[in-house]
Amino acid sequence: MLASVRRPDVRPRLLAAAMAAVAVATLSLTACGSNGKGEGVRQEGAASPQSPSAAPQPSGPARAADRGASAAKPAAPAASTSHHARGTAGTAGTGAGTDGKGSASRDPYAPENRVDCSAADVEITATPVSRPLNHILLTLTNKGSKMCDLNGYPIVKFEGSQSVPPVIEGSKPQAVTSLKPGGKGYAGVILSSGEGSGGEGYTAQRLEVGFEGSDRMAEAALQAKGVHIDNALRVTYWVTSPGDALS
Repeated sequence: MLASVRRPDVRPRLLAAAMAAVAVATLSLTACGSNGKGEGVRQEGAASPQSPSAAPQPSGPARAADRGASAAKPAAPAASTSHHARGTAGTAGTGAGTDGKGSASRDPYAPENRVDCSAADVEITATPVSRPLNHILLTLTNKGSKMCDLNGYPIVKFEGSQSVPPVIEGSKPQAVTSLKPGGKGYAGVILSSGEGSGGEGYTAQRLEVGFEGSDRMAEAALQAKGVHIDNALRVTYWVTSPGDALS
């Protein structure tokens, strides 16, 4: 009878191999999670809640970008610029105040500031001249506060005259004679023919001068001995110079 052969027990060896495999796998997982630098621990620290009072401060490129934006932002206007703007507005306001109703209100040539010359605001003198013969020069001074226009020619009325003498058309100026306050206008008067063609005539001691569009007359004093007039009596248009009135 054969003796039975006893097989060795392999279970302890299999168990040891399995345990070794588990240990190797555990070591591998640990090494991957830690990445060899302990970053797993830092990640958990970053995930922890921050204190409400500590606001996060940008760093690195973000802070550099903020500095760039701050540098590019234009500076606030200087105080002198605002002062200049106010000064300009003040100047404009002052100009408007100076003008009052506008620059035209101070312009003596503006149409709204001009009136027709009248007996109420003028002074007239009648001066005998040596040349031409038998002439007198009428000089009118504007005594008013506004510019006045001497329209047409003087309406001359000598004492005792039955009619107003006609005008010499060749003496008409290109424009109406206008006088500033204090300005002077002129007209010439031919008194007589000198050679008798104007009739007998007479001596007048008084002279009045009127204006177109008005019935009021202004007196012009004559020389004490009066002046001799006849039917040759003529007048010129109102002009701006004595030379034009006597030419």
